[in-house]
Amino acid sequence: MGRILAIDYGKKRCGVAATDILRISANGLPTVDTPRLMDWLKEYCSREDVERILLGDPKQPNGAPSENLPRVRSFAGRIRKEFPDIPLEMVDERFTSVIAHREMIAGGFKKSDRQQKGRADEMSAVLILTDWLQSKSNFSI
Repeated sequence: MGRILAIDYGKKRCGVAATDILRISANGLPTVDTPRLMDWLKEYCSREDVERILLGDPKQPNGAPSENLPRVRSFAGRIRKEFPDIPLEMVDERFTSVIAHREMIAGGFKKSDRQQKGRADEMSAVLILTDWLQSKSNFSI
């Protein structure tokens, strides 16, 4: 059983999360600078068994595409070309950033920690992955 990898793709940096080998929990990985993301993915997939990649599909609250959509779709094409044997799934990422900030506040993160953009990106990737895992199970976590 391979890991599921989730990416919150951003203009400057990307949040990344992966399941454990049993695909029970979502764990945040260090944030990756966007220009380095494909090299990071190649390295990660060479040492880990990745069964599926989830890529956040950026939409506005009303469902309209966000300004980041063309960049995300372009990167999705690169993933499909580079990893033809790994299924890629676009996952609605609406509200993940807002929820990530709320979770940091609830978790007692200091204001200075919450202002670290990479931390919110990582948590957004974890939320994308957690939501996907919950949608595939018969119970809520």
